Amino acid sequence: MAVACARHILVKTEKQANELKEKIAKGADFAQLAKKFSLCPSKKKGGDLGEFRPGKMVKAFDNVVFKKKVLEVHGPVKTKFGYHLIQIIYRH
Repeated sequence: MAVACARHILVKTEKQANELKEKIAKGADFAQLAKKFSLCPSKKKGGDLGEFRPGKMVKAFDNVVFKKKVLEVHGPVKTKFGYHLIQIIYRH
């Protein structure tokens, strides 16, 4: 069974998610932005969610983590929690 490690930034609005994604594209540090802006408790670890298997996260999140390119920043991805920027660290 697949396993992945990802980190994310969770914010309330799509606009804010897009602004943060732009900052990352220009060289801003993902972990620092997560610590400053993310609404998820994982922000203490720079957004790091650790390792998890399919089905542990909400479907929209899983779809990105288990199907999209590793090490790219994906999103904004809308879930019931808000808007996520997701970076897959590894998957195997």
